[in-house]
Amino acid sequence: MQNMTKSTRKRSEPLHPRLIKSAAEHDRALARVEELFTAKPGTAEGDELELWLLLIGAYESKEFPIDLPDPIEAIRFRMEQGNLKQKDLVPIFGSKGKVSEVLNGKRELSLTMIRNLVNQLGIPAEVLLQQRTAKMSPSLSE
Repeated sequence: MQNMTKSTRKRSEPLHPRLIKSAAEHDRALARVEELFTAKPGTAEGDELELWLLLIGAYESKEFPIDLPDPIEAIRFRMEQGNLKQKDLVPIFGSKGKVSEVLNGKRELSLTMIRNLVNQLGIPAEVLLQQRTAKMSPSLSE
């Protein structure tokens, strides 16, 4: 058995779920998930698969964070998804003028607008509450 290659030995060694702390560990975890991919829920292998997916998700969230979208871009995206026009947002914003000002970056979202956007369009509050990436018009931000 001394002729075993290094890669053969690695495959035969059991990989136990644990926190992933490096790219190499991440690669090994992904390989294990691929092996377990067809495991049935409720079995030992299914439970192991679920645990690996949680560990991989935690590592990837830390190592490869995804920024939240700009609030106005999120609103525009939801409008596009729902085939909504600016006039459709009047009940959410309160007036046609406010809709235009918000979408053009001339007015900040109010708490009432944010609540309405969360409740009526399902846009997450954490997206709407963050600072805009684009600067407000100087005349209105003073």
